Amino acid sequence: MAKVKSTNANSASAKKVVKKIDDYTSEGVVDHDVFLLPGSDYQVMLAVTVLATIVRLFRIYQPSSVVFDEVHFGGFASKYIKGKFFMDVHPPLAKLLITLAGWLAGFNGDFDFKDIGKDYLEPGVPYVAMRMLPAICGILLVPTMFLTLKAAGCRTVTAALGSCLIIFENGLLTQARLILLDSPLMIMTAFTALAFTSFTNQHEQGPSKAFNPTWWFWLAMTGLGLGATASVKWVGLFTIAWVGSLTILQLWVLLGDVKTVTPRLFTKHLVSRIFCLIIIPITFYMAMFGIHFLCLVNPGDGDGFMSSEFQATLNSKSMQDVPVDVAFGSRVSIRHHNTQGGYLHSHNLMYPTGSKQQQITLYPHKDENNVWLLENQTQPLDIAGQPINGSLAWDSFNPPQYIKDGDTIKLYHLPTHRRLHSHDVRPPVTEADWQNEVSAYGYEGFEGDANDFFRVEIIKSMSDGVDAKQRLRTIQSKFKLVHVMTGCVLFSHKVKLPDWASEQQEVTCAKGGTLPNSVWYIEQNEHPSLGETAEKVNYKNPGFFGKFWELQKVMWHTNAGLVESHAWDSRPDSWPILRRGINFWGKDNRQIYLIGNPIIWWSSTLAVVIFVAFKGLAVLRWQRGFHDYDNAVFKRFDYEIGTMVLGWAFHYFPFYLMQRQLFLHHYFPALYFAIIALCQTYDYVVARIPGIGLRENPIFGRLGALVFLGLSVVAFGLYAPLAYGNPWTQAACNKVKLFDSWDFDCGTFLTEYSQYSGQTLNSNDNVHKTDSPLIPTDAPVAPVQGDGAQKIIAEPNREGMSEAPEQPMVSPPPEIPIAPGHSVLSREEKVEYRDQDGNLLDPEQVKSLEGKVSFKTRYETRTRMVDAAGNEIHVEEAVGVAPPHPDVEGVDSSTVGKVEPEKQDSPNAQREVKADESKEESIKSGSGSAKPASEGNEATGAAN
Repeated sequence: MAKVKSTNANSASAKKVVKKIDDYTSEGVVDHDVFLLPGSDYQVMLAVTVLATIVRLFRIYQPSSVVFDEVHFGGFASKYIKGKFFMDVHPPLAKLLITLAGWLAGFNGDFDFKDIGKDYLEPGVPYVAMRMLPAICGILLVPTMFLTLKAAGCRTVTAALGSCLIIFENGLLTQARLILLDSPLMIMTAFTALAFTSFTNQHEQGPSKAFNPTWWFWLAMTGLGLGATASVKWVGLFTIAWVGSLTILQLWVLLGDVKTVTPRLFTKHLVSRIFCLIIIPITFYMAMFGIHFLCLVNPGDGDGFMSSEFQATLNSKSMQDVPVDVAFGSRVSIRHHNTQGGYLHSHNLMYPTGSKQQQITLYPHKDENNVWLLENQTQPLDIAGQPINGSLAWDSFNPPQYIKDGDTIKLYHLPTHRRLHSHDVRPPVTEADWQNEVSAYGYEGFEGDANDFFRVEIIKSMSDGVDAKQRLRTIQSKFKLVHVMTGCVLFSHKVKLPDWASEQQEVTCAKGGTLPNSVWYIEQNEHPSLGETAEKVNYKNPGFFGKFWELQKVMWHTNAGLVESHAWDSRPDSWPILRRGINFWGKDNRQIYLIGNPIIWWSSTLAVVIFVAFKGLAVLRWQRGFHDYDNAVFKRFDYEIGTMVLGWAFHYFPFYLMQRQLFLHHYFPALYFAIIALCQTYDYVVARIPGIGLRENPIFGRLGALVFLGLSVVAFGLYAPLAYGNPWTQAACNKVKLFDSWDFDCGTFLTEYSQYSGQTLNSNDNVHKTDSPLIPTDAPVAPVQGDGAQKIIAEPNREGMSEAPEQPMVSPPPEIPIAPGHSVLSREEKVEYRDQDGNLLDPEQVKSLEGKVSFKTRYETRTRMVDAAGNEIHVEEAVGVAPPHPDVEGVDSSTVGKVEPEKQDSPNAQREVKADESKEESIKSGSGSAKPASEGNEATGAAN
């Protein structure tokens, strides 16, 4: 009889299951609309939000100086307000919001955020208002976590627990108190997770909820969140991948519901998701760049990354229409097609090695030293058949003689009266056999020699228009300059010359050089015979879409190029176990060090590991025929927590594929999903899984949450001084430094708290200099690290010949305060020569090293304090601070040049250049005739 009852019961159960799978409604799902929560839930949410506000805003004014990446993101705000174009690897949304906060608070953009540790108070920077934007994002993260857990079906106690874990997570706190992008990124990611979780809850309730206002609202908000997340950082692409994979799963389930989902209804589901999850995010993302372009209308230190067409859209970078036809006698500026389009450039300075003739470089700015006059290889003839001498002989020809494909020309540098020249001598930096030196050779009135001849070869596939493929035309023709005597091609690449060439880009003549680096075009063009009626040309306006797409490509390549190691970088395998943090700031015996709360960090990682083990076991049992997935609670546990673990995986594992610099803060989005998974697992264990006794006794669940939260708060308190920059003692620091890889410096702190009360703070003390490719040569700079070469400590200042765009000056190093009872007796200046280890060199050593090593200049101010007896008083140096984070420095450091030094009126003594001599020995010596390069004093000397 019992057996019959059991059979009947099973039959009834089977019928019940069949009834539940009539449509795509998920079993065990109920409505968790966050707009319909009981009032008590909103009260709890408000309480944790108030607590988050207190924790996030506590002493947000400290430190009152620039911290770590505030150098970059605060600096970007200055550039937005000034309208100066910059290039950053991150999209603009968060930077625009930070700028808005500063602008509303009265920030005028004059402060440059150039140095870590630079004081905010004296110049009156509204830094607290700018820090409030990330802080508000960090505060909003707490109620967002609460609502997400409620939307996932968790109890109020669990939702409050998850919110408090966000509050007391030290790493999230540190990021939310500074002018950084990670806090805005986190709130956008969290909002997307909330919206998609809410939409999934509506979707899984089946056809009855489809396309109702709540369903549409959360689907549209998911798309908006995806667009906002991707507009802060490209990490948002991982969020898009997470939502996209789960959306495909939803569509797959819909496709299998042949009873209620008709092809027309499925198409409606598909189109609605395409619109909300693709069209809305892309539109939002592009709109942020539209605002970005509207704000940045002036040239800045980032326009060197962009094409000439892009640069021409900026104020003062646009140029007048210029004659399109290029003729003999045209004065032109020639730009390199690759490497950010620098100009072919020369200046009255000689190579210290090789031929020791005049330097040829690639210079990124418009300058009179970029002007070249194009000559024929032979002089024109007058009506009597006699040659017309002089470089200006072609000016009177009307119509002018156009330069055609295959013509041989000479390039005469008008400012220095020397011609572009090459010979079989190795370049000063790239000493490869297939590279020849390029120099400027000659003097005014000198007719040149055979090594000045270059053949124009127009690259037809890259030139625009039929005429531009037949003869040289401004902007439209892309061409190579082939050296006639050696067959090499004029070439440039991302190699910088040393200080003696102001770190401008190297130009060589390459045998078999790669096409992109051998391509040139003419930008400026004028000729006396080409008047106002001549055909004109200008850059094509790329329009918004052209600028948008170009900037995306530049951001991608720049981001991928950040492969150099950094003092505080780390690899993904160290993040889940919190192996090391990031030193943000250090001054006045305080330190800010980004480190997570170990209790929260390790527990969330453990939750992920537990679910992976559970999933592996569940799959094995399913393969062996067990029916675990017939249980609704088991099925919901597998899907709901699996969804969040999948989010963790999408935001974590892609970093293993990246070779660029990575830091601990890149793990924060994955950490957020891991905390959700931890809370969901806890909620299932104590409140949803039957048969273990915890669901029936909720007091244990509440007590467990309280104990875990208490441990998290204790850990938070132990490491809080590193987040707030508060006073700490060396003993307290050493007690909680669990691993040597946690490399915050306990020696930074004082030994007793009482010592801080009597401490005098110097707001300008120990200002850290960030690396900058545009530091003026007469500004104090940070000490140069040893690179194996001897270095000069100081030498007389040199003024630039070609002025670079206006640059912000670097703050000078602070003077050591004079102690009471002491005074300045004298000041002295001297030049010292030291090697890379700081050892002082005597004059004989310096003389013996000349020509063998390179010397670098370092300007240094040192103060010696002596007492009345003449005894020197040693002053203790301040503790170092965190190095700059070189995410991107604005300009391309591989191509930018410094301000040029003073010209050389006479060339350096030259060594014999046999290659030139053998090719030029047939040319007679004498005034106005060619001379071999070995006679450098005559062939390269300035005519007086």
